[in-house]
Parts: sequence; structure tokens; C-alpha cells
Amino acid sequence: MAKKQFKTESKRILDLMINSIYTHQEIFLRELISNASDAIDKLCYLSLTDDNVKMERSDFKIKLGVSEEERIISVSDNGIGMTKEDLEKNLGVIASSGSLRFKNEMDKTGDASELDIIGQFGVGFYSAFMVSDKVTVITKAYGSETAYKWESEGTDGYTITECEKDSVGTDIIMNIKEDVEESEYTRFLNEMSIGQLVKKYSDFIRWPIVMDGIQYEEVETGELDEDGNPIMTTVEVPAEETINSMVPIWQLPRDEVSKEESDEFYQNTFYDYAPPISTIRVNAEGQVTYKAMIFIPGRAPSNFFSDQFEDGLQLYSSGVMVMDRCKDVIPECFRFVRGIVDSLDFPLNISRETLQHSRQLKIISNNLEKKIKNELIRLMDEEAEEYDKFYESFGTHLKYALCANYGEKKELLRDLMMFYSSREKELIPLREYKEKMPEEQKFIYYVCTSSVLQAENLPQAEQVRDHGYEILYMLDDEDEFVIRALKEHEGIAFCNITTDDLGLETEEDKTQTEKQEEENRELLDFVKETLGESVSDVKLSTKLKTHPVYLTTEGDVSIEMEKYFSVMKNNEMAQGIKAQRVLELNASHEAFKSLSEAFESDKEKAKLLSKLLHSQALLIAGLPLENPSEYTELVCSLF
Repeated sequence: MAKKQFKTESKRILDLMINSIYTHQEIFLRELISNASDAIDKLCYLSLTDDNVKMERSDFKIKLGVSEEERIISVSDNGIGMTKEDLEKNLGVIASSGSLRFKNEMDKTGDASELDIIGQFGVGFYSAFMVSDKVTVITKAYGSETAYKWESEGTDGYTITECEKDSVGTDIIMNIKEDVEESEYTRFLNEMSIGQLVKKYSDFIRWPIVMDGIQYEEVETGELDEDGNPIMTTVEVPAEETINSMVPIWQLPRDEVSKEESDEFYQNTFYDYAPPISTIRVNAEGQVTYKAMIFIPGRAPSNFFSDQFEDGLQLYSSGVMVMDRCKDVIPECFRFVRGIVDSLDFPLNISRETLQHSRQLKIISNNLEKKIKNELIRLMDEEAEEYDKFYESFGTHLKYALCANYGEKKELLRDLMMFYSSREKELIPLREYKEKMPEEQKFIYYVCTSSVLQAENLPQAEQVRDHGYEILYMLDDEDEFVIRALKEHEGIAFCNITTDDLGLETEEDKTQTEKQEEENRELLDFVKETLGESVSDVKLSTKLKTHPVYLTTEGDVSIEMEKYFSVMKNNEMAQGIKAQRVLELNASHEAFKSLSEAFESDKEKAKLLSKLLHSQALLIAGLPLENPSEYTELVCSLF
């Protein structure tokens, strides 16, 4: 029989289908299963209104077959089938979708609410040619007495002939290509591989997907034992095995899914040995209708802070996975979450492999952003131990996210931040600090240090503690950048106790300090000259009470920031970042009096004392001494 040619520039378009639209060969099975599901949907719908359809819902199924010897894969359904006209219209005209026409007809009558027709573009069938050098379709339409066979080897065209078929439905038979250097097609001729592809892409198709298997049954051998009882034996019996789950867990009502079932689904789907600390269920209707099941992990994967970590949510449309990792529906700041979003409103492109950027995706992303933040706040308030576990794993990421893009997400993330409290001796949120502030307190006091021990012993903290004020210890490298990005919290400014004005001095105190500085100007200049480029200035302190000295800074770069950048050995820009160090002296301390006396009577001793006080300030600030041996000699020289 002479071959018919594809219509609508078939050779060029079919070549595009095979070589350009689909990027992963393995999705051919997803496309054919989706088409089979659509065919069953159509007949199932007709069964509701046509008494002549003698099939029950439980009768419908999709059957897969694999023969490695014959290099054949088959996909069969007992759906509505196709007439000769349907074959011409659906398989002879590329990009003509019978499913879409059926859905449009149902939309006109208002009867499509229960239909989840997947196929829209009419190109999915042709993905079979990515892995096949010949495709045969045997089909018999519901209500027809005649079956037809459609055959094609690609762009050369196709034939349609009458054939025999006992039941309604469609069989698609693919002759799998021989392996070539760049493609190993034999990998698909394996029942285990086919099963894995079903689990990956089509696990939640609503109809059973079955394959031939075996089950074991006990049967009588025909012999009796000594007591006259039949002797039994175990035999293998052919049986169909359902390989898909069918009902997505996120589609079930919440009260029908236990925590254990939810946790097990998360761990199996996302390969985590630990259960999530929280699960968020979303059933949204409105501008975009979708369902989502979002998991907040309790631990960070080992590759989370590396380029190897892949973020994003799994996207489904009517039980078919269309993307394994979609970043567009989850904000970067919450990239640690795992989960699934399922919607018929996804703006799929023609291959159903990727999404088109659209307003719908932005709406979903904004909605999920709020849901995730609210759940984290709930954990912080109601399940503090779980939030502490979460923050230990992902707190650093949240801090970087808050600082990114000039603090674009700071309003979203500020309430999730936790810092160590000098009073509570544990991490607390900013709002808890503010709630406990006395009315007269002007600032949120904080200090950036490398340890709690260092923070507890900082000379600059004495004055704040004497007023009974709480201090937040910023113990991580990124904390200072977070505070600079935030600037304030609910109208209250942050105050760095090592560099900022504490706001605790009276005008009389300030006047007294200015007077003392003027009286000791020659001494302060002498100390600055002695220390050279080690400091940018020497002043009298307004903060010190019992300690003789400390080191502070002027300008945008603090001592802690200098430490942070100093460890970035491979970053040339970071190496030049230095703090402008300021040495502050306590005019009421005995050490300052000794320095003053030496300045008047023994300039060499005054130089030694200046260097000694500077070294002490370096040690208090957690900075290394440039010459430890010199410091030792300085101390010993005073004996």
C-alpha cells in the first residue's frame, strides 16, 4: 500500500519533534502514557452518560510490554480508541491534538470540571520516534466494528490499513533503534528501567499502569501425606503487576494522611534519611489553582553550600511530572525546601518539559514564600527545639539571603534571624529582645565577636551591663553584614558597643572627656606617633570603667570585618580591606596614670608602655600580635 505523506510540512516538523523539542529521550514513555490516560478519561466520561459502555471504572488500565529479544516496547490502553478519520486527523497532522479538541468541547458544555486532560499540543506521540525507527498503532474506536493499523518509519510518511483487534482501545508498538555511539537505546529494553521511568514521570497517573509479572500460589500436587492431607507445592503464576501509585499523597485530604506516611513519602522521594521538621499543605484556588506539599528539612544536605546542590520543586500536571527541579516557583532565600506543586494552570511549553515564565508562576512563588515564612515563625513560637535544629542547619543561608541584592529580602527574613543573648544565654529572635527592652533604652545593643567567652569579657560591655541592658552577641562572620543590612528593627536602631556612641553618657560626661583629651593632647599624640601606622588615632574612652584600654575603629570597616576578609586568601579585592584602628585609653585607670608620669619623666619608658597597652588592646580584640616575642620582652622589662 502506498504511503501517505504527513501534512503541514511534515518532514521538517517531524524532524523538529524528534531532534529539537524534547531534550531527554526518556520522556517518550511519559508522553505515550499521558496520551493513553487521556484516551481512558474520554471513555470513562462517556460511560457516565452512555449506557452502552459496559466497562466499570475499575476495568480501565494502561499496559506496558517489553521484549529485549525483539527490541519492542508497547503501550496499550482500553480507552476510547481511534477511527480511521481520527488517525488521519491526529497522527497524520502534526500538532493536531484530539485531546485538546475533546476538552474544548467539554468546556463549551460545562462538563469538563472532572476532566484532567493532559495532552494539548498533539506532538507528544511523535516523541516515540526519538527512540524508535518504526512505530505501529493498532486501534479500535468505541462504537466501531473495524480496527485500523497505522505504521510509520518517520518522515517518509505513514500507512493506514484495516486489521483485527478484539477490544476497544489503542496499542502503540515501538521498534527500538539499534545503539549508536552517542545513544544507547537498549537501556530502555529493560523492565526495571521502564518501571523506574514510570515511577519518575507517571507514578500518579490516575489509571493503573501494569506490566506482566509473576506471583506465587500454593497448589495441590495430587498426592497425600501420611495423614491423608493433600501435599502442596508453590508454583509461579502469570499476573499483572501495577507499578504506579495512582493517587498522589498531596491530593488526599489532610486527615487521611498520617505524619508517618507524609514523612515516609518525603524521605523516599527526596532521598533523606531524616524526616522533615515540618510539612506544609496548600490547596489554593483563585488566580491560580494548585495544590502543593512542601517539606522543611531538619538538616542540610552535605552539598547544600556547593554548586552541586540542585534546588527547586517538582512540578506535576494531572499526576504527570513535567519538571524535576523548578526554581521559578520557590524564592532563592528558601531554596532548602523540598516538595511538589501540582496544577493544570502551569504554562507548559509545547514539549511539556519546561515552563514558560508567566504571571502564574510569580503568583505561586509569592504565595509559597508567605506560607514558608509563616510556618517557620510558627515553629519558632511553638516548637522552639525544632526551629533551633532548623536554624543550626540553614541559619547561615538565611543570613546570606538577607544580605543579597542589597537587602532585597530583609523585611521577609528579619523575623527569622536568631542571635545569642547575653541575658538568656541562648539564641533569641529580635522581636523577643525588643519585647524585653526597658522603656528608657534607646538602642538594640550588639557586639561582633568570635566567641561567647570573648564577648562576656569585652571592656566595652561594662557600661551597658551596668544599666541592666541586654547585649546580642554576633558570633558568625556574616552577622555584622546582616545588622548593617537591617539598620534597625521596628524603629529601634542597632548600636555596636565597640564602635558606636552608646547613648549612655550625660552632656556633663562628654564635656569632661573633651576637657581631659585637650589636657592630654601631647600625650595622646605621643602614643600615636609611637605606634605609627598600627593605629589611625588615639583617644580617651567614654566607655571604659575598670579596663585600661581597648581597640575600636573608624569608618565602614570594623575589626570583625577585617578578620572576615583576611581569611579570603584567593580574593585579591578582600586582601586590601583594613580597618582604621583607634586606640582608646581609660583616663581614670592606674595604667594611664603610669603612662602620664613616664611621659613627663622617661620618654623611653612611655614608649614601652604605649606599645604594651596597644598589644593588650590587640589581644582583647582577638587580633594577632605582629611580634609576640617583642611583647614578652616588653612585659619582662617592667620587672
